[in-house]
Amino acid sequence: MMDGPFLWYLNRGTGFVILGLFTMTTALGVLATGGRAGRGLPRFVTQSLHRNLALLSVVMLAVHVTTAVVDSYVDIRWWQTLVPWAGSTYEPVWLGLGALALDLFLVVAVTSAVRARMRHRSWRAIHLLAYAGWVAAVVHGLGIGTDVRADAVWADLTLAGCVAVVGAAVALRLARLAVDRPDRDRALPVGGPS
Repeated sequence: MMDGPFLWYLNRGTGFVILGLFTMTTALGVLATGGRAGRGLPRFVTQSLHRNLALLSVVMLAVHVTTAVVDSYVDIRWWQTLVPWAGSTYEPVWLGLGALALDLFLVVAVTSAVRARMRHRSWRAIHLLAYAGWVAAVVHGLGIGTDVRADAVWADLTLAGCVAVVGAAVALRLARLAVDRPDRDRALPVGGPS
């Protein structure tokens, strides 16, 4: 085991980088699911960016988890990063949410890697777990993040910005659905469906 400021800073830094990457990945996923990802951008471009950001996120997540386990300043065992609420003495609620987020992201990543062998409906249902993973990651950062608890304005703004980006993507997606949805009432005869 090791400790020291390098591992602590690396763990903190990767936590914020991961949150930013997962936020961009989530926002792109929300926007790309409607059949048209954006004006002027081919769908394969946004899907490719979504996949590459997700892959980079998983790599950074591995660094984040490794630094948390290797740093002996706090006692986090490797299994506590995989099994939510597995008896950690260090911030058990917040660490458990981080483990839950990790598990959800791993399930999404693995099933995406074998997507060609799955039915689309099954893959899509599992892929929706990424949203829950993102929420768990945000709450994990709010609770366990030393910068957030220290009232560091930059940390608060980073978290608020990430929530705003995903919130804006969801609002845009819902607005698109409202505009693109055909008005069934106008298509039905006056007496309703026969």
